[in-house]
Amino acid sequence: MNKAIDDYLVKLKTALAGADRATIQDALSDAEEHLATALEQALDTEPGLDAETALGRIIETYGAPAEVAAAYKEMENMTPNALAIPGPGIVKPRGNGFFGVLGDIRTYGALLYMLLSLATGIFYFTWATTALSLSAGFIVLIIGLPFVAAFLLSVRGIALIEGRIIEGVLGERMPRHVAFFRKDLGWWGGFKALIGDRTIWSAILYMILQLPLGILYFTITITLIALSLGLIVMPILHYIFNFPFVQTDHHAYYLPGWSMPLVVMGGFFLMIVTLHVARGLGHLHARYAKKLLVKGD
Repeated sequence: MNKAIDDYLVKLKTALAGADRATIQDALSDAEEHLATALEQALDTEPGLDAETALGRIIETYGAPAEVAAAYKEMENMTPNALAIPGPGIVKPRGNGFFGVLGDIRTYGALLYMLLSLATGIFYFTWATTALSLSAGFIVLIIGLPFVAAFLLSVRGIALIEGRIIEGVLGERMPRHVAFFRKDLGWWGGFKALIGDRTIWSAILYMILQLPLGILYFTITITLIALSLGLIVMPILHYIFNFPFVQTDHHAYYLPGWSMPLVVMGGFFLMIVTLHVARGLGHLHARYAKKLLVKGD
C-alpha cells in the first residue's frame, strides 16, 4: 500500500509545480505523514478492513492532490513571511534607493545573521567533522550503525533549525518541519533511507562550509562597522582624547578641523554601504542555503 501513497505524493508534487521548493517539501511531508498514520490507525481499528479501501476513504477526507496543492499555494499567498524577499509577482517595498536600506527590516536581519554566523559556523563545523570522524572509527564496532544513524538524524534537526533561523532573519522561505520518516521501514530500511537521503549529505556540506563563510561574513561586517563608527566619532577622538587619525612609529597625523564634517559624512556613507553589503550577503546566503538544505527535484 506504500506504492499507493507514493503515487499520491507524485501527483501532489506535480500539482505543486511552480510553488516554492520549501512549500513543496512541507506539503509532501504533511501528506505522507497524514496518509501513513491515518492508514495505520484505520487498519488497527478495523482489522478486517481492506487497505486500499481504507486509503481511499482517507484520501477522500484529506483531499485530492490538486485540491491539496491549491490549498497550500493559497495559504502561502495569504500568510507570507514578514521578512520575505519580494518575488516577481509581489510589489517591492518603497525606498529601494541608496538610503532606502535604512528602512528595510531585512537589512538588520541580515546584519544580525552576519554577526552570528561565526558562532554558528564554529558549532556546525565542529559537530560535523567530529561526528564524521567518530562515525568512520565506530563503523567496525557494534555501536557504529546506531551512532551513524543518530548523527544523520541530528543533521536533519540542525538543518531544520538553521532553516528557521534563515527564514526568521533573512526572509527566505524554508521548510517548517522535518520530512516525515516512515515507521514501517524497519530499523535497517530506515537506516538505508537516511544514508540515501541526498539532502542530509548536502546539509553536512553546508555545516562544514559554514565555518569559512562565517569567518568571511563576520570579518567583513565587523571591519566595515568599525571603520564607519571610527570615522563618525573621529572629532571626539581627535579633540577630546587626542587620538590621531594615523599613528606610525615616528609620527602622529591629525586632520585639520575643516575636514571633520567630511570625515563624519564619510562615516555615515560607509555605514550605509555596510548595510547594503550585509543585505546583499544575506540574500546570497539565503539562496545558497536553500539549495543545500531543501530537497530538490
